[in-house]
Amino acid sequence: MRWLEPQRDKRRSGSWILASASPRRADLLERAGQRFDREGSAVEESLRAGEGSLEFTARLAHDKARDVARRRPGRWVLAADTVVIVDGEPFGKPRDAAHARAMLARLSGRKHEVATAFVLLDSAGRIFAADVVRSEVVFRRLEPADIDSYVQTGEPFDKAGGYAIQGGARRFIQEVNGSFTNVVGLPMAEVEAALRAGGLWIEASTARER
Repeated sequence: MRWLEPQRDKRRSGSWILASASPRRADLLERAGQRFDREGSAVEESLRAGEGSLEFTARLAHDKARDVARRRPGRWVLAADTVVIVDGEPFGKPRDAAHARAMLARLSGRKHEVATAFVLLDSAGRIFAADVVRSEVVFRRLEPADIDSYVQTGEPFDKAGGYAIQGGARRFIQEVNGSFTNVVGLPMAEVEAALRAGGLWIEASTARER
């Protein structure tokens, strides 16, 4: 991970925007005692010709951050994008139930990679921190009934790879190597380090006092 010169003005704590409509990312940050505004981006999440999976997710994180920063000048902006990678192929969000079933069938009984890219822009719109964090997830073998019952819950439809590790799909998981929160959608250790370096992180004791 890289960032600009660390900032020490703690008065900025809480004065940043999470450029995401994801309730999962917001929940991770809120559970850590952070305060922020939220604004989703309008970036189209489509793979470009010749674009690799990691390049794809890194580009989307940058595009989302810049999209919101253009609309909210003068604010620090954090954006992220998560992709599930199987045999080098990026799995985004399923289009429909049939697509979700096909994704889960591909994940059944094997390992895959989850990569989350995040970008933190400073108040001048410069990239303050950027990183791509990768985790490995191993699924147990899924029966057709497992897949059908899970798709019927509706949970897969707004999730990269068609599943939520923190939700109903936790029973499918045999092993996670690397950051668990990265698989949820935001690698909290790395994000915390970036927010601390930018003087944006609220300490737990401070959050309780407010």
